[in-house]
Amino acid sequence: MSRKKAFVKPAVLLATGLLVFNTAIPFTAAAELSLDDSIALALQNNPSIKMAIADKDKAVWGIKENEGGKMPNLSLSNSNNRSGGEATSTGENFNTSLRVNWPLYTGGRTEGLIDQAKYNANIATVGVAKVKEQVKLDTTTAYFSVLQNNKLVTVNQQTVDNLSEHLKNVQAQYEVGTIAKSDVLRSEVELANAQQNLTKAQNAYDVSVATFNNIIGLPLDSQNTMKDDLAFSQYDMSLEDSIQMAKEKRPEIMQSQDTINAAKAGIKVADSGKLPTVSANGTQGWSGSKFPGDNSNWTVGLSASWDIFDAGVTNAKIKEAQANMEKVSHSDQQTRTAVELEVRQAYLSMKEAEARIETSKVAVGKANEDLKASQAKYYAGVGTNLDVIDAQVALTQAETNATQAVYDYSVNKANLQKAIGAGVE
Repeated sequence: MSRKKAFVKPAVLLATGLLVFNTAIPFTAAAELSLDDSIALALQNNPSIKMAIADKDKAVWGIKENEGGKMPNLSLSNSNNRSGGEATSTGENFNTSLRVNWPLYTGGRTEGLIDQAKYNANIATVGVAKVKEQVKLDTTTAYFSVLQNNKLVTVNQQTVDNLSEHLKNVQAQYEVGTIAKSDVLRSEVELANAQQNLTKAQNAYDVSVATFNNIIGLPLDSQNTMKDDLAFSQYDMSLEDSIQMAKEKRPEIMQSQDTINAAKAGIKVADSGKLPTVSANGTQGWSGSKFPGDNSNWTVGLSASWDIFDAGVTNAKIKEAQANMEKVSHSDQQTRTAVELEVRQAYLSMKEAEARIETSKVAVGKANEDLKASQAKYYAGVGTNLDVIDAQVALTQAETNATQAVYDYSVNKANLQKAIGAGVE
């Protein structure tokens, strides 16, 4: 007997140890992520940012490309001709030339193209910051969505638990003949409805987790523990200060201004067609029967060109550039109005959600009291089953509204921070 006990005890310990080990695996595999951690991952992994950086690099090289138009151009050419016939001897002739051309004046065309390239590079650089701000907002919204849906799963699970317990009490009373069968049926229906809502809430949670993982660059089935929680955090700036900050900081407004500047440079480029161009050039040549040539010659000079008549092409280009300038000016005003509207919408929506937070807290407290009172009356035989069910539905709705209010506040605050150009820091 003692040997058997000695054998069972290690076996139990081993089984217990395996159980503890297995249950610990999900917790060690799951990452605990704060909102800041999540944003950092998204900024590191999101392909939209990498594409914006590539656009910026491309635009910067565009400056170098156009600056090359002010520098001398050197080219080397060579030709080799072989000739012969019945009356003449076979011979070879080499012609080699080294040419240099240096644009001295292009009527402002080269300078205008360089200016355009610089403004385009500024637009692309600001575009990186713009994409980063959008990624930050998307990450924040997805993070809060996971928290919200997790809370809603908890709310619906509690509803199912409450209705399950209530059904047990109803069935017990029915069995002793104190209530009608209809109370049992109604309770079963409400429990089934609550279980469906729980299933929907769980699905919404799973989808929000996959969406969140996609944004921050993790495998879609990754399971993470959210370190932060949905909580109220006061926004201190006034609406007027928020609008003013947006006018100063929003990437779209900076890009719009550079677009106007680029359009002005475009008019300068078009105007250059009415002016002469001047360049210095020189050639060093060699020719003869041996490479590179026996005879040497060189030339140095200046050349100028001026299109006196081009069938209205230059004038059309100028009108086209002026029309583009008109368009981007209107676009700039539209952008500034849209930015202000975005700030106002986010600010007012945030304030509306802030007001709902307090009222929803009061509603949850009252709904809890009402449910307890309705249950006590029903179990005492002086209340109705419908009162209990209605009270439970009201509590579930109140808790859902409370969660929704905090989520709406947090998301609209994040929208507002993006709208004013707060940046990713």
